[in-house]
Amino acid sequence: MFHALASSFGSALAQRLTLLVNHVLAGEAVATHKLRAHDGRALRLQLDGWPALLPPLPDLVFRVTPAGLLEWCGAEAPQDVDLQLRLDASNPAMLLALVAGGEQPRVDVQGDAQFAADLSWLMDNLRWDVQDDLERLVGPAPAHEIARIGRLLAGGLRQALRTLSAMAVRTPRTEPTGVPAAGPR
Repeated sequence: MFHALASSFGSALAQRLTLLVNHVLAGEAVATHKLRAHDGRALRLQLDGWPALLPPLPDLVFRVTPAGLLEWCGAEAPQDVDLQLRLDASNPAMLLALVAGGEQPRVDVQGDAQFAADLSWLMDNLRWDVQDDLERLVGPAPAHEIARIGRLLAGGLRQALRTLSAMAVRTPRTEPTGVPAAGPR
């Protein structure tokens, strides 16, 4: 029962992620133009270190469509892909905080060099214009205010993450006795 529920949750999450990515891609003609050159190629997003306490994620394999968008392969994911993107997901909350704060996590890339270069360009240059989408729902003035508050929150989150990172680097590891741990840091 739990496995079936977790599988359904993972599939729904992958489908929503695909919709969001395609929404951002479709908003920029240059993005879909770059991806159209890779029609039919597949890429795998591998989340290394995913916590066992969380529901397992489905295989995140996407294929580029003739329209220059992405299609989640789901259960029909090919074993061989043209490009593999690996990122450390051992702390999903920190990963989401980095992304929400506008920072890109470190991504290890293996595979087709031109496909990787075009995806790298997309990651560096595409941003979701949340304010523009909000304007369609609530009008320009409320959308501007919501976006301003979101930017303030993201800035605060970035600062908190920097502070936590700096504290983690400065804090010596200790054994339960309170004595600093031996060995390399």
